[in-house]
Amino acid sequence: MARYLRLGVNIDHVATIRNARGGRHPDPVRAAKVAVEAGADGITAHLREDRRHISDEDIVQLRRIIDAPLNLEMAATEDMLENALRHLPHAVCLVPERREERTTEGGIDAAAGVEYLARYVTEMSLAGIRVSLFIEPSLEQVDAAAMLGAAAVEFHTGRYCHSTGADRDREVERIGIAAARAHEFRMECHAGHGLTYETVEAIAALPLIVELNIGHFLVGEAIFRGLEPAIRQMRDLMDDARATAPPAPKGGPLL
Repeated sequence: MARYLRLGVNIDHVATIRNARGGRHPDPVRAAKVAVEAGADGITAHLREDRRHISDEDIVQLRRIIDAPLNLEMAATEDMLENALRHLPHAVCLVPERREERTTEGGIDAAAGVEYLARYVTEMSLAGIRVSLFIEPSLEQVDAAAMLGAAAVEFHTGRYCHSTGADRDREVERIGIAAARAHEFRMECHAGHGLTYETVEAIAALPLIVELNIGHFLVGEAIFRGLEPAIRQMRDLMDDARATAPPAPKGGPLL
């Protein structure tokens, strides 16, 4: 039987809507509660340097109220390291961040930043935080993540989601090859960015992917049909796709 596929629901854009007007509504912590009830295995939140959506108080409340694992996305900066060590989330995913971007664009260049990233990975790992790197699905980036001692990698699926036909098939193959390399290093493989009902199944069917992180699409669907049914449909699609996936090779990540 193929291994269970975890779903992390990213609540950033609930906070984006709240911050468009100010005040307290809609509450991202309430969204996190709904997500867990609807089948999410964890909650993902990106604490950006400019705090454009998730705030420091949101992180405090998520840690206090939500029992599910919290995956904190953050840039590799001194401020973010201090936040991670103060809040001690279950996991931290290091992502690239530029002030002028609308959302995270592409993966972090772990291969070029090994020396810079090493202290961040080490300090958080020693504090008991599972550290992943949000990277492009390339062997070079996977090798760098392994060199850094990351517990997991999260493959950026934006290029896959924006492609069609044979190009999309090649992107699925590229993610599968990168996942196989990560498996050799006993790192967990996650994936996310831009996944929708249309695109999730091919990624969910890759047996070495153990977690998907999805947010923007689900918040958008929630406008039309509610957050809980939007997440439940995503959960069902993931489960159906995983049921047809071949078993993962033996060995693999240390859990």
